[in-house]
Amino acid sequence: MLHRLLLVAGVLAAGARPGPAAAPARVVVAEYDGIIHPVAAEYMVQTMDRADETHAALTIFILRTPGGLVDSTRVIVSRMLRASTPVAVFVAPSGGRAASAGFLLTIAADVAAMAPGTHIGAAHPVAGGGGAMDETTSKKAAQDIAAYARTLAEGRHRNAALADQAVNQSRAFTEHEALNASPPLVDLVAAGVPDLLQQLDGRTIRRFDGSTIVLHTAGAPIADVEMTLRQRMLSAIAHPNVAYLLLSLGMLGLTIELWTPGAILPGVVGGVSLLLAAFALQLLPVNYAGLLLMLFGLFLLALEIKVTSYGLLTLGGGVSLVFGSLMLMDASSPELRVGLAVVLPVVAGFVAIAAFLVRLAVAAQRQPPSTGASGMIGQVGTALSAIDADGGRVSVHGEIWTAVADRPIEPDARVRVVGIDGLTLTVAKE
Repeated sequence: MLHRLLLVAGVLAAGARPGPAAAPARVVVAEYDGIIHPVAAEYMVQTMDRADETHAALTIFILRTPGGLVDSTRVIVSRMLRASTPVAVFVAPSGGRAASAGFLLTIAADVAAMAPGTHIGAAHPVAGGGGAMDETTSKKAAQDIAAYARTLAEGRHRNAALADQAVNQSRAFTEHEALNASPPLVDLVAAGVPDLLQQLDGRTIRRFDGSTIVLHTAGAPIADVEMTLRQRMLSAIAHPNVAYLLLSLGMLGLTIELWTPGAILPGVVGGVSLLLAAFALQLLPVNYAGLLLMLFGLFLLALEIKVTSYGLLTLGGGVSLVFGSLMLMDASSPELRVGLAVVLPVVAGFVAIAAFLVRLAVAAQRQPPSTGASGMIGQVGTALSAIDADGGRVSVHGEIWTAVADRPIEPDARVRVVGIDGLTLTVAKE
């Protein structure tokens, strides 16, 4: 009996002894620096899918962006609002910003954080399909984005009034202005991801649907999610400067192919470049007036070869290319426009190539004919017989011709062709 009591007591004591603590769930971290477009949306959505599938404790997006497309922003925000894993948007490192579309992503997140020396805001919409918006259309677009920003801010219990001002008045906010507003636009300021996880540990956050969750991030392992090779390539192509270079290279390649049919390589390179440029331009706010100006400038440069304008067509083509290039991207942010440092070398290259081809054409026109009847004029030969007004024979170009001369020429004399009539040459003594 005593033995049984001791056995039961041992079992109870073993059951009361605490087991090893469960390892904390990991934190998924993804970093994005660039324009918000469909490739960026795909990357961020896949990151949230991965976090949900692995039951992560938190998803952190380290974000730096000048803005981007509204449609892609809405795709990311929609996935963010229905994510089972809480999402934090961290504007970092110092010196970075989340403007325009990045502002909407920041205020839509479960946790909005900023690093010291960063800013958010300036979310006023601009035209994305080419050409400027009229006053009515611009006002409608601004009101639509402003309502969207207020909805996100109110759902996250953030400052809806400042969110509205960021859209309608293009206001931007430093990390201190955003944090110290009442109510705040962001939840905290952190020096880096470790500091962010330390501050979030044990914090209760409210989800967009009203539910609450306590974050446990202290000591959580970090899983970095990077873009795939395909996403990196497509994202690089979608940069305004890269798209502009591809467009220029494509137009130049096809133009050279038309100038020199059968070259093949310029046509292949030009066609591939134009296709890649077409993909990139559909992701960017393109101004089609600028695109037409570029095509018109290229047409003027090509016309210079056929029409003698003493450089006026080249000058007009260069000016058209410069203004068309600067107008190509219809965006208020400098990061979304083609840089002047890229435009000027490209235009200078186009003008130099056109000038070189014109020089070759002019040099070819100045050369004397080398074939046909006119090509015989000025050629030197040898008299095979005596030549006078009644005729004779000469050897020119290794061929034997009938020839006449105004003055008699003795055999074996050097003669020069001064005229041709059918198959009879008129020669003079050299």
